[in-house]
Order: sequence, then structure tokens, then C-alpha cells
Amino acid sequence: MSTPTTQRFADAFVFAHELHAAQIRKGSNVPYVAHLMSVSAIVLEHGGDEDLAIAALLHDAVEDQGGAATREQIRARFGERVAAIVDGCTDSDVTPKPPWRKRKELYIAHLATASDDVRKVSMSDKLHNARSILGDHRVIGDALWERFTGGKSGTLWYYRALVNAYRAARPDESSALLDELERTVAAIEARS
Repeated sequence: MSTPTTQRFADAFVFAHELHAAQIRKGSNVPYVAHLMSVSAIVLEHGGDEDLAIAALLHDAVEDQGGAATREQIRARFGERVAAIVDGCTDSDVTPKPPWRKRKELYIAHLATASDDVRKVSMSDKLHNARSILGDHRVIGDALWERFTGGKSGTLWYYRALVNAYRAARPDESSALLDELERTVAAIEARS
């Protein structure tokens, strides 16, 4: 069960906003911070504690906003556990990023040994992304796939592979979060 958040969470929200203030979601006018808030909310709704909720707010910070220097700021401000979760959710911390498919394959492989904390934040991130994909597909159809480096086939492959990797990591564990992600991915596949 989740516990109430403290000033640390508020500080993390302000920091996330500062890092991502100029960023918008692909193919939209939605401020990127809306995604971060949604991922954090999903984590909390599924029993995550404050460290997980903070990591959810910052899960893309290293990848998109400064690499190693941002990682060290996160570690100094929010502690080792939060930094480790953010690291576990990061598929690249260099610019330019390595090729898309290779990054995604390595990320999927990493999930087999990732901590439960990392998987919870990662699943929450992917659930929000999948919900957005499904909603946008209902509005604009297959034009949606032009937003994604992997295109339609690569993006569909990636989300199905993620679901399979999360299941394989904990095959005997029931997870409402993973079940919801799987249903959302199946709905995307059915529309495509």
C-alpha cells in the first residue's frame, strides 16, 4: 500500500519540471511533464512508495536531459535507490543514442535481471505510453506510427516483447499492472 508523499516528492516534481519544461510528447502539443505525472500516478496507484514515485517522475531525465551529470544530480538530491531505479529505466545515456532496435533489444534483455522496483516504474511508463498510443490511434489511425523511430512493426514488436519480458521475469506472480499493460497492448495490436 502506498504511503503519503513528502516534500521530497514535491522537490522531485519541481526538478522534473525544470528538466523537461521545454519538452513535448511526440506528435502532440502535450507538455512532457504530463507523461511524468501520469507514470508517477500509476506507480502510486499500484502500491509504489515515495522513492518509486520520485523515480517515475525522473525516469527519463538521464536519457533525455543530461546523461551522467543528471544521474549524479538525482543521486545527490534523492538518494541511491531513486538513482538506481532511474538507471534501470534508462536505455541510453549518451548522445547521439545508439541505433533504436539495438537499444530496445538490450533494454528488454536487461528486464530479466532488473529489480522489482525498476520493473514497476518501467511497466508504469510503458502502460502510460501504450494508453497514449491506443488513444491517439483511435483519433488519427495509422498516421500515428510515423511518430515512432521503429514505425508500426517495430513499435508493435517492442511493446509485445516488453510484456513477454515482464511476464518471464516473474512468471508465478500475478500483477494487476502487468495485466493492464497486456490488455492495452492487445488492444493496440487488434486495431493495427
